[in-house]
Amino acid sequence: MKGLQHPPVSEKTLIQAAQRGDLEAFNQLILRYQNLLFGIALRLLNDEDVASDAVQEALISAFRRFHTFRGDSLRSWLARVVVNACYDEMRKKRRQHSVPLEQYNADGEEIETSYWLVDAEADPEVQFETTELEGAIQKSLNKLPPIYRLVLVLVDIEGMSYEEAAMAARVPVGTVKSRLARARLQMQKSLQAAGELLPSSYRVDLPLSV
Repeated sequence: MKGLQHPPVSEKTLIQAAQRGDLEAFNQLILRYQNLLFGIALRLLNDEDVASDAVQEALISAFRRFHTFRGDSLRSWLARVVVNACYDEMRKKRRQHSVPLEQYNADGEEIETSYWLVDAEADPEVQFETTELEGAIQKSLNKLPPIYRLVLVLVDIEGMSYEEAAMAARVPVGTVKSRLARARLQMQKSLQAAGELLPSSYRVDLPLSV
């Protein structure tokens, strides 16, 4: 019958099919998370082409390993595969400079050292301020050590819970919280020049949540 619409296939059904090797089912799952995954890669790598390549490699790997998915948070599992691919890209660059992804002092302690959407209907001044803020945020993100940049991207930009971010980063929830607090502090210091453009969570006069 014309006009008859079938109900959307549940994520659980698609997961079960994809785990049996159904590529179409896997692709349908990825469509639900592609913006999230590309957003993570772009924020971590700051290069659209490299981010696109990293996501593509991650998804190939994810499909091959999808039988290992045990039914927790799918977006966290996929994010973790993309994060691993991004770290591989970072390591390729850092081999030339011998800079580790995770930086520690002599005591073994960590050393502190999406594009956001622009509303097309906003007035030019608002669009300009949003673009300026976007540029300032990305520059400040690039200054963060990757382990801090990762948790900030997952939680503050992509909206993951602490638990989801912990799964994606393969660290305890407490580590996510402490790294996020340090990342926010570094961002606050770096973004002070942006003044009133800052999101409230990055204004220096507000306390940090740990």
